[in-house]
Formats: sequence, structure tokens, C-alpha cells
Amino acid sequence: MQAPSVGGVMLPRGKGETVRLSRGASLTDFAEKINANPASLVAVMLNLGEMVTATQSVSDETLQLLADEMNYNLQVVSPEEEDRELLESFDLEWGEDEGDEEDLVVRPPVVTVMGHVDHGKTRLLDAIRKTNVIAGEAGGITQHIGAYQVATEVNDEERRITFIDTPGHEAFTAMRARGARSTDIAILVVAANDGVMPQTVEALNHAKAADVPIVVAVNKIDVEGADPTKVRGQLTEYGLVAEEYGGDTMFVDISAKQGLHIDSLLEAVVLTADASLDLRANPHQDAQGIAIESRLDRGRGAVATVLVQRGTLRVGDTMVVGDAYGRVRAMLDDSGANVAEAGPSTPVQVLGLTNVPGAGDNFIVVDEDRTARQIAEKRAARERNAAFAKRTRRVSLEDLDKVLKAGEVQQLNLIIKGDASGSVEALESSLLQLDVGEEVDIRVLHRGVGAVTESDIDLAMGSDAIVIGFNVRAAGRAAQMAEREGVDVRYYSVIYQAIEEIEAALKGMLKPEYEEVELGTAEIREVFRSSKLGNIAGVLIRSGEVKRNTKARLLRDGKVVAENLNIEGLRRFKDDVTEIREGYEGGINLGNFNDIKVDDVIATYEMREKPRS
Repeated sequence: MQAPSVGGVMLPRGKGETVRLSRGASLTDFAEKINANPASLVAVMLNLGEMVTATQSVSDETLQLLADEMNYNLQVVSPEEEDRELLESFDLEWGEDEGDEEDLVVRPPVVTVMGHVDHGKTRLLDAIRKTNVIAGEAGGITQHIGAYQVATEVNDEERRITFIDTPGHEAFTAMRARGARSTDIAILVVAANDGVMPQTVEALNHAKAADVPIVVAVNKIDVEGADPTKVRGQLTEYGLVAEEYGGDTMFVDISAKQGLHIDSLLEAVVLTADASLDLRANPHQDAQGIAIESRLDRGRGAVATVLVQRGTLRVGDTMVVGDAYGRVRAMLDDSGANVAEAGPSTPVQVLGLTNVPGAGDNFIVVDEDRTARQIAEKRAARERNAAFAKRTRRVSLEDLDKVLKAGEVQQLNLIIKGDASGSVEALESSLLQLDVGEEVDIRVLHRGVGAVTESDIDLAMGSDAIVIGFNVRAAGRAAQMAEREGVDVRYYSVIYQAIEEIEAALKGMLKPEYEEVELGTAEIREVFRSSKLGNIAGVLIRSGEVKRNTKARLLRDGKVVAENLNIEGLRRFKDDVTEIREGYEGGINLGNFNDIKVDDVIATYEMREKPRS
């Protein structure tokens, strides 16, 4: 095949060579890789029915289309690989323990609690935290930082466990999707009176996909109707076989409300970790780990809860977390006490970052502030390009006119604000996964941490967006502005409630679908001639009922001979009626249509709006 020619200029055609590009790359980036003129690639895309500028960030699909046309093998670099290459350019390496075997020490297991709504996840976390507070610092008040560490005794030895307090398996998966291996063990909470429910299975599948061992906490054993044995039987179908049944999954019967057998559950976590995992890390290197939660505090600025995975984080260290960076001004533990350093598997709240990082962003300690700033800026630019590419709607020349017509494609614009980045990301990913067909599109214009501000309302006004506040409210003047301008601001504290309402709104934007519903059939027994009304059918209603002003079709010998007729007149003896039921006789006038014969069948129907599933 010949090389493609644009404007008489022969473009370099590949021979199956691999071209590596990052997410959100432009045609200019592609052109540099193959030593071509960017303008000529714009022309190639135009010939393929795609309108793309040379510097515009484009989607992976568009890049693939171009690569296929040019006979190149496209390889889109994954975010994890991009990040690794970025750090390598600064002589840094994330995700590896430095040193030899003797440098590694045992670290506490990191645990996430998952399960169905109302099965007691939050109450269990509260019970564990409360037990630990009473044991360790009586009367102490813990604060919510998104993670905390507890101590338990196993075989007369004190062992520590770190719990990540996430808003469910959505945030867990959002973090995992970004390459963050945050959890060592999952506790699956199942209510003994309810048994396995849809979200139980969902949580179980998330844990299995992350390849983490599972400990099952059978909760609410003190409730009437509790049947822990039934739960064990149900979970066997999903591959979780209890130890007492010959399997390798530990089941512990508990009551989070009464505080029963919490110690046994903690012991099961430690024993599972010892049996299934090699949990060791080097505490002597520069700290590395991930951000679990982050928020904007009015008095303290950006505050992030980070989980140290290897090394030791100290006050004064320069760290970069996702696209945020800064020098650690202070560190707080879950009881609000200042700490000077944090070793492997220790969660701490960090103050001193330039902005709010995302849940699941990895952090690394670097030597210089300048290095941290450069890494953060390159990460921010990369994410911005990827977001632009994802946001761009692909429009081909063939359907351009159709898309531009008002109402052809409808879009629901959203602005999401929340109390923590983990919650915001979990909500955004759940909403973007809603599937209500191709007619309606959902678009998140902006997401952020903190109260709903005047700038959010401004953006909503300019784009007809709905503002969602998750565990946050509109600040003073912003609330007045929203009310004055008629901006719809919705407040939620439960993720599933927000998802359900937005899904209902999306379905409401869909054009209604109609289905035909048969009302009744009438057999013509006699035909009456009327100079005033034309032919009138004397009928017997065979099934259902025939109503005036409904649609009808005429069948002769089982075949349709006339469509889209209208029942204009309906009589019983000398009286005009609105309907005639099955088994009764009457007269039907089909308006201007007079081609009716004895034994013809009039089938009536109406178009009803079909409910969206």
C-alpha cells in the first residue's frame, strides 16, 4: 500500500513500529514521534471524519484510529508507568523497599471494612475504636482522620492493626484503580439476620479483584432472627468457605452494638495476616506511601491523611503527594496528638501541602523543595491533558449536523463538592458509571473539596449545572446567590441516595418511549349506510373494550388492510357512549374510512409511555 498523501505531501507510513504516547496526547506529540508535520496529521484525521486540532488533547480511541491509518502500533502508556518514568527522571523510585533482608521489619496489617448498607460497618469501626480508646487512653477523644491504629493481644504479644475508614468499596476501588495497593486484608461485614445481600457480593468481588485475604465478621448475632450458620452457607457459594467447614476463611460471630467478640475479630485479622502475607518493610529509608483522605481546613489549609507504607516520615521532610507538594509542618495521629515521626503502616494527618491531593495519590519524600514542585507540576499537567481528552466528545463529519441540533444529545452537567477527596472521587466514579443509554450524557464540570462557594454557583449558572454537596453546605453568600439565581443545589450524606436521585433525573431527561397496548377487538356483523356519517359498522366486542377517540386498524382474513384509523363515533342502540365492553354489541364509525365488510375485525390500541427500567 502507498503512503497516505495530503496536499501532494507524502506522509511517512509506518511498518508496524510501536509508538508510545501518554494519555491525552495531541497530534503534535504523535507527529514528533514519527517525524511528520502536525498539520498533515490534522488533514488525515479530517479525511477519517474526525475534526481535531494539532494541539488538542485527544482520546485513546482517536489516537488508535490515526495509528491504524498510518500503520503504526500504538501503545498508550499507563498512568502508573508514566509516573514511574517521571520519578526515574529525577532518580527516584516508588514502590520498592531499599536495602537487604535484614533491613526489613514486621509491619502491622492494613485493613478495610466492607459490606452491605446497614449491616454495621460504621458501628463496627466505632466499636473497635472505642475498645482501643478505653484500653489505651481512657477518656481520650479520637478525631476522624480516615484511618487509625489499634492494639490487640495475640499469644501474649501486643500486635497493632491499621484500619482505613473509607466510605465503602467505591472509594476502595477508586484507590485501587489508580494503582494504590492500600489494603492488606478486607473485613467483610454480613448481618446475621439479613444474610448475603447485593452489596455484600459487590464488596466481596472488589476484595477478590484486589487479591486481598478476607475475614468475615458475622454481625448482629444478638438480633432476633440471627442465623450465623446460614451466612456461612450462603458465602460458600461465593468461594468463602469457613475453617470449620474445611476452608481457609476465618468467620467470627460478633455484635458491634454490644461490643461482643471484637477481640476475637482482631485476633483473626492478625492470624490471617501471619498465615497469608509477608508484611515487612524497611523503616530506615525515605518515606513512601499513599494518601487516604484529604480536605481543606479553614484554619490549617490543605490537610491530608497519609498511610506510610515504607520508610519513616518525619516533621520537616519535603514530600510530593500526587500533584500537591510541601514541607511537613506538623503530623497528628488519630487522637489529635502531635507526632514527630511515623513508620510503616502508620496513618497520620499531614499539614503543610500546597493543595488538596486525591484519594489514592502516592507520596514520596524528596531531598529538595524544587524537585517536589517540578514533579507535582508535571503530574498536574499530565492529569489535565488526560481529563481534556476524556471530556472531548468525538464528533464525525457525518453526524455533526445531528449533534448540533438542539435536543439531539442531552447533557446533565454536575458540580460535585464534598468533605473529603475520597468521598468526592467515589461519588464521581459512581455517577459516571450510570448507564441510561446514548441519548443522555453526564458530565462533571468541576469537583473539589470544601464548602459550595460563589464561584461554584457562577459556574453552575453559566452551564445550567446541578451542584451536589456531599457532607458540605453552601457558604453564606453562596447559598443566597444560589437561591436568587435559581441554581439547584442538592445536599447528600449518603452516596447511594445521591446516585439514585441523579439516575432518576437522567431518566427524566430521556425522550419518552412509547409502546402499543391493545385495548379490544370488535367483529363486524353488519354494515349500515348513512348519508351523513358514511358507513357504520355494527359490531360485537370480542375482547377487551373499545373506546372512543382511540387508534384502530382493520383486519380482513387476518391481514391488516388499513392502519392508523380513528374510532370517531361509538353508539349503543341510539345512545352515544365512550366505551363498549367485551360481549356487548354496538356501532362504530371510522370517520372518512368506509371500506368495511362483514367479518372484518377492528383492533383498537393506544400508545402508552413505557417506564424506563
